[in-house]
Amino acid sequence: MRVDRVEGSAPKSEDLQPRRARDGEATANADDSPTCDLPDAPPDPEGWGCVPDAAELAGWVPPVPDDVELVTEVAGMMAVFAAEQFARVDGLRRTALADAGRYGDGVAGIAERSVRLELAAALRTTEHAAGMLLARAEALVHRYPAALDSLGRAGITERHAQVLVELLDAATPVVRERLVPRAVELAEELPVGSFRRALRRLIETEQSATLTQRHEHALTQRRIAVEPAGDGMAWLHAFLPAVEAHAIHSRLTAMAKTITGRHATANGDSVSGTDATLGADGDALGAPSDSGPAESRTLDQVRADILGDLLIEGAMAAHPAEMSRIRATVAVTVPALALLAEDDSDRHAQGHAPATVEGIGPVPLPVAKALCGGDPSWMRVLTHPETGIVLSVGRTQYRPPAPLRRLIRWRAERCMAPGCTIPAHRCEIDHNIAWEHGGHTALTNHAPLCTGHHTLKHHGGWIVEHLPDRGGALQWTSPTGRQYIVTPERPTPTFQPTKSAWHAGHTDAPF
Repeated sequence: MRVDRVEGSAPKSEDLQPRRARDGEATANADDSPTCDLPDAPPDPEGWGCVPDAAELAGWVPPVPDDVELVTEVAGMMAVFAAEQFARVDGLRRTALADAGRYGDGVAGIAERSVRLELAAALRTTEHAAGMLLARAEALVHRYPAALDSLGRAGITERHAQVLVELLDAATPVVRERLVPRAVELAEELPVGSFRRALRRLIETEQSATLTQRHEHALTQRRIAVEPAGDGMAWLHAFLPAVEAHAIHSRLTAMAKTITGRHATANGDSVSGTDATLGADGDALGAPSDSGPAESRTLDQVRADILGDLLIEGAMAAHPAEMSRIRATVAVTVPALALLAEDDSDRHAQGHAPATVEGIGPVPLPVAKALCGGDPSWMRVLTHPETGIVLSVGRTQYRPPAPLRRLIRWRAERCMAPGCTIPAHRCEIDHNIAWEHGGHTALTNHAPLCTGHHTLKHHGGWIVEHLPDRGGALQWTSPTGRQYIVTPERPTPTFQPTKSAWHAGHTDAPF
């Protein structure tokens, strides 16, 4: 999901400084003085830019940063200082290694350990943290200088730089070199959470030719582990295929919402919670029974209790009967021609994108083929191999308007608020223009919003608009007047009639 800042920012504080102070230079004479932005301004022998007369100043009000701009200005300064720190830390490391080199290669390891210890002591942090800082500085200075340059211009944050180093360092050198420019572009465009997902997806796509082999190797490592946590508690870890892990969590969440009272109406709009409680056919089950005491447990607590009941007892006798109908639902997207390839190597050689599962990313082609094999608990979306247009959405497992809800969630994948990471299947389907105000129940008037951002849209002073011909993009205007454009993960195509069709009165898409 992409978030763009489009307008409404206040002037930077540097714009309020004299030109000489900003440039760090004094003009030697009037002929070298910079021109004034105001028309017909006389030159300034003192080098301050210009000396406009009273008539030129009439009606001019100097720009003043607002409160939000004051905060973002500090954030930009922190990014610049972080870039400078990385450069100096790497300089410290290189100087120490150069000095140690005079005594032979065997001293390099001791020198690096010495630098790490002194850096930790000087910064009052741990040696582990100092080691991470040294490694990150080396990566940015030597492998990703474009990212360091962007950080020095406050184009990205320090957290963006950390994510970029973490993910690209794990890729092969060839893929890393190819993706650095695009990775920096994404870091400059996206919030940190969205950037992490986008870069991980980009790396997986580039390395998708070997996805099947890597998945098969990782599959041999699947296991269950218990980690003591104190106070009579423990963590239960399961290393599973991502598709199965997400399906388990999805089903536990839907079952827990049946108990906690969070449910959806028949049209998919949430009544009191975040997501529809789904039955085996994908339709909303309706409200849980009002009988019995009010549920006091949180959603997390109920999920954990259900997991224990299912694994230990193997039955749900103590829970509402409608929970037995709930099944996991996951959306898998496959380019149509990719299904004809023998394996991921063949698919990659033919130039087709890998199959993806909502909330997970690329999956091996054999897994995708199995999911597309007819199991009614999976939503199958076939796309055009060139344009990406939606050709078909599985319609045999639920009634309208369930297909529309599925398509809205599939298109967005996440809550459509700036920077939000809540998965779309846990969001409410919102009418952008309310039904009572003439809004239509249509793809062009719906977007998934989590409960918090749905409330903020209606009561927080924000204005949210669907942008025409932008494939489902939303424009959020804040109470301060700033505007942010949020683009869905999979924009739906728009169709414009040709001139001949327009003059003939045919304005619909040709299908």
